Amino acid sequence: MQRKAYVTGTAALLAALLAGCTSGSGSDSPTDNANPGEAGTATVAAQPGKYRTLPEPCGALGHDTLDSMLPGIKQITDPVQRDKAYQGQAALTYDTDRKVGCRWKVESADATDRLSVDFERVVSYDNSVSDDDQAQKLFEGKESAADLPQPSGSAGTSGSPTSSASPSSSSASSSPSPSSSSPSASSSSSAPSGSPSGSPSGSPSDSAAALQPRVLSDLGDEAYIDDTLGSSGSTVEQRTVTVVFRTSNVVVTIEYEEQPTAVGTVPDSKEMQDKARKLASQLDDALGG
Repeated sequence: MQRKAYVTGTAALLAALLAGCTSGSGSDSPTDNANPGEAGTATVAAQPGKYRTLPEPCGALGHDTLDSMLPGIKQITDPVQRDKAYQGQAALTYDTDRKVGCRWKVESADATDRLSVDFERVVSYDNSVSDDDQAQKLFEGKESAADLPQPSGSAGTSGSPTSSASPSSSSASSSPSPSSSSPSASSSSSAPSGSPSGSPSGSPSDSAAALQPRVLSDLGDEAYIDDTLGSSGSTVEQRTVTVVFRTSNVVVTIEYEEQPTAVGTVPDSKEMQDKARKLASQLDDALGG
């Protein structure tokens, strides 16, 4: 009888333990359900960038492009020196997967031309920030440092027709005498305006406005162009055109510089901008942007 009572007690103890485990798992279920959710939220990392490698910069430009942007190359008679000029000089870098660049400098009878191309692949080490977002911050920092002018009255920038139209319309409505005020108002408003409907007399100013530093909407995910004219010494003026664009997590910077040899000669802004933008478009296509 003692043995039977012992067995019965053991069975009761096991039943109590099982009941306790069952009730414990039920009370813990909200916590268990919450933990996977929290873990899932913590493990959701921002998307990596599109690019894992960078192109070889000195080989990214063809001879035709270099002939156009650096005319002095074709004037080099020594084949060895000419080939060296085409090759360019690689920029010093410690991580070719993250940042690479190449430089060219060619002298001709008319000018000294310099060209540089830099690629920077941005990687975010913050799981909550994507590579693209980190690259966007880098691009915005460059754009801010460029200190581009406001796009008012500039052709080729978004919103410029609206901003240029409002001053001219207000001046016209406020003038009581059309005979005395209208001509001056129309001429003053047409000068800064980039509107296609401007008078022919305003077209030179329109062209100048269209070439001012500005945001570019047809290149990469975002882009801008800068154009500065500075003196090299006391008389010779040197022009530098810079195009910066971002495609996913890669930021590309092109700097094109021309310094004439003749005193009083000013490098052509439109020509240099066109060449720099064409190169930028080629590199964007090469990246698959």
